[in-house]
Amino acid sequence: MINKIFFFYFATAIVLLAVATVTRRNAVHAVLYMLALFFHTAALYLFLNAEFIAAIQVIVYAGAIMVLFLFVVMLLNLKEDIRREHFIGVWPAGLAAAVGMFVVFAMASVSAHVGTQGRWSIEAVKKATHTKALGELLYTKYLLPFEVASLVLLIAIIGAIVLAKTPAKKKKETRLKEKGNEVKGLI
Repeated sequence: MINKIFFFYFATAIVLLAVATVTRRNAVHAVLYMLALFFHTAALYLFLNAEFIAAIQVIVYAGAIMVLFLFVVMLLNLKEDIRREHFIGVWPAGLAAAVGMFVVFAMASVSAHVGTQGRWSIEAVKKATHTKALGELLYTKYLLPFEVASLVLLIAIIGAIVLAKTPAKKKKETRLKEKGNEVKGLI
């Protein structure tokens, strides 16, 4: 009974924190709600005996990614965005899309059935530890999808570097124009 209470608490908190994250007007508040969401997700993983996934959730998401989000939010000037009204006329369409997605998910969860059991039963995972079971599956059965995902991330990183890098010639031209404008301002 206590297990169900904890599960429903974490599930409800995760859903409410996700809704609070996307409905806040202040970006800093949204990021803080997302931080609480990540910690509740990690607690749910702990509740499901997936300690390794919970640790990765806290280290990667609650640690590194949230620091990145806060850094970006603090660099942006969001005072004008907070005061301005957003999406005033389109909320009925968004509500209809959300209700439609909820209906689809509800129908899918009702018609879901448990498939065949794999090699890793609960007893086998407890005996070998979660990390070993995850590593063995990831680097044997799912090696190709894992490598494809790593290549996609590598391409994204290279694309971000190429887009962020400005050619040296344009930098020099920009500096010369700025110096020319300074000289004209002095005359």
